[in-house]
Amino acid sequence: MRIGAHISVAGGYPKAVDYAIDVGCECAQVFAKSPRQWNAPPTDPVRAQEFVALRAERGLRPLFTHTAYLINLATDNDDMWRRSVNALADEISRGRLLDADGVITHLGSNPDPQRACERIVEGVDQAFEIAERLSGGDQDSVTRLVLENSAGAGYHYGGPIAQIADVICRTETPSALLGVCLDTCHAHAFGIDMTSDDAWGQVLADIAGACGESGLRVVHANDCMFELGSRRDRHAWIGDGMMGEGAFEAMMRALVDTDVCVITEMPGEVPDKDVENLSRLKRMRELAEKPM
Repeated sequence: MRIGAHISVAGGYPKAVDYAIDVGCECAQVFAKSPRQWNAPPTDPVRAQEFVALRAERGLRPLFTHTAYLINLATDNDDMWRRSVNALADEISRGRLLDADGVITHLGSNPDPQRACERIVEGVDQAFEIAERLSGGDQDSVTRLVLENSAGAGYHYGGPIAQIADVICRTETPSALLGVCLDTCHAHAFGIDMTSDDAWGQVLADIAGACGESGLRVVHANDCMFELGSRRDRHAWIGDGMMGEGAFEAMMRALVDTDVCVITEMPGEVPDKDVENLSRLKRMRELAEKPM
């Protein structure tokens, strides 16, 4: 298990790597383009390769990208859906250029869960087809599409793990190109208990049973400002929210011997928010590694 944070690349890739190492990242998440715009200039392949080489040199691996917030694969609005599919294809292509292990995406919203699943499945399959054309069929980088659970507010799809499993089971995209991102704040807000060893065991068993033993690729380790089942997605620092330290200590005991990446997405000022939250998680990992 490796621990990292979402970091900014606004100052350029070399500065981003320096920052990640300085705050203690062992892995990282970035935006490959602006998360609040549909379009952006193409990723420079030369700079992308420099980023890949620098990460390898500094030991910052794996890397995940996160898609734009505008994407809604679940929608019945045909124009929005088409724009979302094209945007997702672009994100997958950018992730491949950056040699990302995965591209993490939210799935969108629709008041009809069955219809939402159908639209998402079709959207994922088409996005990969388009990405193949954009990348010229280059398969050197195996970049997964990693589906993130939701807090369940406003008809957002993916609160129950079973909904994500439905997408993975029904898509024609090979399962080796798909994965799951479990956001702890989202899960808590949706109403999934994650405060004990037994609770974590049940969550991981549910994911493995529905999505395969290697289905879980990333955990977004975020505490939650609001109570269990609130459907309110507001991140808090590790141990400072309603989940508390015990939930993350249990998380470490459950994940310590896995290859899952644990990544924080914290509010607050840099670098303090990342230094402190990564330190807290690493202390918990040390305790989990000690023999009982």
